[in-house]
Amino acid sequence: MYHYQQFHTWFGQVAGGMEHLAVRELEELGAKDIRQQQRGVLFGANIATMYRIVYRTRLMTRILGTITTFSCHDTDYLYKKAITIDWPDFIREGQTFMILHHAANSKIQHSQFAALRLKDAIVDQLRERYPERPSINRDNPDVTLHLAIHNNRATISIDCAGFSLNKRGYRSRSVEAPMQETLAAALVRLSGWEGDNLFYDPFCGSGTILAEALMHYCRIPGSYLHESFGFMQLPDYDPALWEKVKADVRIRELPEGLIAGSDIDHKSILACRDNLSRLPFGDRIMVKQSDFRNLPSMPGVTMVTNPPYGVRLRDKGIEQLYKDFGEHVRENCPDGSIHAFSSEEELLKSMNLRPRWRKKLNNGGLDGWFYRMLVFDRTKVSQSR
Repeated sequence: MYHYQQFHTWFGQVAGGMEHLAVRELEELGAKDIRQQQRGVLFGANIATMYRIVYRTRLMTRILGTITTFSCHDTDYLYKKAITIDWPDFIREGQTFMILHHAANSKIQHSQFAALRLKDAIVDQLRERYPERPSINRDNPDVTLHLAIHNNRATISIDCAGFSLNKRGYRSRSVEAPMQETLAAALVRLSGWEGDNLFYDPFCGSGTILAEALMHYCRIPGSYLHESFGFMQLPDYDPALWEKVKADVRIRELPEGLIAGSDIDHKSILACRDNLSRLPFGDRIMVKQSDFRNLPSMPGVTMVTNPPYGVRLRDKGIEQLYKDFGEHVRENCPDGSIHAFSSEEELLKSMNLRPRWRKKLNNGGLDGWFYRMLVFDRTKVSQSR
């Protein structure tokens, strides 16, 4: 019996700053005994709940099921323990695999060499079982394994999705430095928007934030566009149970005009429309080419956006762009809530909008800041005096 079968526990990887959101999402999806840890969440779940979490999560990047864990001080011992695992339970004849690895605070400091020894153990065993030598595939493997060595303890896990869960499958066209889908989902969730008013992104780029707002409102599973999952490689995979989990999903329609966006760049708009078209009701999101300065008044709007930033844009007046954007929403978005993410906090400050709160979040290994700012209706303020 493998570790995940004995203890019914799983580990969800999540980007920094999003752990508390992942805990809430796991609760909603039926997980138990949830324990927040650094860059991840440990939780209990039966097999059906694990299927549901892998399929529906929009915040976590990987769900790992532990095969075995043991004290380990050198790579020779790692090899000896790994070769005792019955690898045909996970890797079938003709399939490929990949090993992700990490080591910290251990005598084994070179995680890449440790992963190589794990690979040797797997290949040496399977070579005796199968006529052809199993091979590594780093782009699209049938099985993704994970080796973590922390405090001289090795944990070998299987990736229950088999791919990074931020890769939804709708983004066929992109623009420079796109936001990760999991971060965009976190921004939508943090905004508190639930479909009671207009959702708008005035710097929509290739449409990641708009797509995540659509998935949030319509209750579209994060992995809706995927057909193959890592948990299908588990020895106790239950196809009938998986079909039942999928059938329990209830997607709701998106009303016309509820979500919209714009961007000044024509290529971005084309990419955005193409990406949204891959999701249910994506054609109901209105996107147009426009400078934000030319947008009409949007009373009570919820804006979530990722304005342009970066040193390469300094000579293009990027600080002035943020100042102009702040002035525009003050004048045209009465009673609106404005949410902006940037890796450069000084640019957010230059909007001259007082934040109600700010949160530090991670985007693909880079830290950034997410501000929530409220715009008051000046006419109501003057009338109350």
